[in-house]
Amino acid sequence: MNTDFEKEFNALVVKTAELITGDTSPEMLEKIKIWAFFNHVHKSLPALTSHWNQTHPESKAEVRRIFEEIRDLNQAQQAKKPDSK
Repeated sequence: MNTDFEKEFNALVVKTAELITGDTSPEMLEKIKIWAFFNHVHKSLPALTSHWNQTHPESKAEVRRIFEEIRDLNQAQQAKKPDSK
């Protein structure tokens, strides 16, 4: 892949993580990628994610944990905003 593209795309992932969770650690960047990918696949190919969830229950639980962590961090991030009353 093009190195410039990779840098620019990674910058997009970092900014997304920062805006959604306030955390740009390498671990959070991976979670954001999983969250975004799974969210997209779930919306565009729901039968695929349903099948995957049924055949991989432990992984389904991990995806759910990641989604909940990102949701909780986002709620905390939103609460920090001065106009979020």
